[in-house]
Parts: sequence; C-alpha cells; structure tokens
Amino acid sequence: MTKTIVIIPTYNEIENIEAIIKAVFAQPEAFHILVVDDNSPDLTGLKVKEMQVEFKDRLFLLQRHQKTGLGTAYIEGFNWCLNQGYDYIFEMDADFSHNPSDLGKLYRACHIDGADVSIGSRYIDGVNVVNWPIGRILLSYGASKYVRFITRMKINDTTAGFVCYKREVLESIDLDTIKFVGYAFQIEMKFKAYLKGFKIVEIPVIFTDRTKGKSKMSGSIISEAIFGVLNMKFKSLLGK
Repeated sequence: MTKTIVIIPTYNEIENIEAIIKAVFAQPEAFHILVVDDNSPDLTGLKVKEMQVEFKDRLFLLQRHQKTGLGTAYIEGFNWCLNQGYDYIFEMDADFSHNPSDLGKLYRACHIDGADVSIGSRYIDGVNVVNWPIGRILLSYGASKYVRFITRMKINDTTAGFVCYKREVLESIDLDTIKFVGYAFQIEMKFKAYLKGFKIVEIPVIFTDRTKGKSKMSGSIISEAIFGVLNMKFKSLLGK
C-alpha cells in the first residue's frame, strides 16, 4: 500500500485549519496530513493538537519556533515525510485556494499515469483563478511566463504551490541547497526536478482566493522571485 501525505504550512490559519483538515480526510484516498506551523500567535498549532485526538495516526504536527519562510517550512516537512517512509508527498495551502477534491487528480497523475511531479496548474487551460483582482492575476501569470522564458521549463504555472512529488524526486534533490524561502521556493523545486530529467505534468485546477484569514504575499517575496530566478538559471549554466 502506498503512503501519501499532504503537507500544509500554517501561520495564523485558525479560521481555516479545522475545515481544511476535515476536507482532506473526507477524500476517498487515504491521505495523511502534516501541518507545519510557524508558532502561530492565533494558536493554529493548538487546534491541530486538539484534532490529533480525533485523527490519531493520520494527523501530524511540526511546531516551529518562529516564522522563517514557506521554503524552510516545506523543507522540514519534506525531510520528516521522507524519514517516515511516505511515497507521495503533497504541498497544499491551508486557505482552500487549493481544492482538496483535486488531490486525487494529482495523485493519479503520479501513481497511475507515471509522472514524477504533478502540478495543480492555474494556467494550463486558460486562466483559472477566482476572486483575484486583475492586477494580481496579471502579476502571477506574467511571473510564470517570465520564469518559463528564463528557465526554458515547459511548465505554464511555475509558481504553483499545489504539487505532488514522488519520494524519489525529493530524495534526488539536495534539499539543504534550496536557497529561496518565499514563493520562489516553488520555482526552485520545479527547476531542480526539471534539471534532473523527472517527468513533470500539469493538471488543470481552479484556484480560488482565500475568503478567511490574510494573504502572506509581500514585496520582498515578489522581488526574490524576479531576481532570484536569473541567479538560479545562471548558476545552472555554470553547473552549480
């Protein structure tokens, strides 16, 4: 039996965490969940601990001491999941921007159809984004086009954060060398998998902006993505 787990990083997601956990566990596939909480002041981590009583042996928590970025949260989560022997490891947001019912599509793309990485893509089939202002849609769509042009990856949604990795992909990547900590982390992970020749597929999904809680997007995150990609590509040309 394959072991599948969904990593959900959190910071102040008390309004969403209980509902998203129950929604994932309601799926027909036997997903486990690892919440990586950055010591949320709103006590998101405490709510997860309370829910562990109900979902024993399916719900796990990594409680970090401070907020140090999305990338470091996922790296800690990846290492934990690999050490626990999981075969398929997912990334997913806590705010329902990623629909839990799409997890099965990503899983089947890897488990049945032979992909090594499957991406829940907003841009493979038009622009499937709900409740974003036009400015943010243009920024996100333009960023993905920019990254695709610079890196030459055949991926339409390079910044997507809804992803399934086979364990072999994560084992082959030296996770300690991942540099980005914001949303550019998503670009770097895909680029590392691309350079190693893994089969990457995009699955069309509808992305719906959060209705509860606050977005973590900032100017520094956007800057990291724009300028970091150039540096990442340059180093790859040098074989670094």
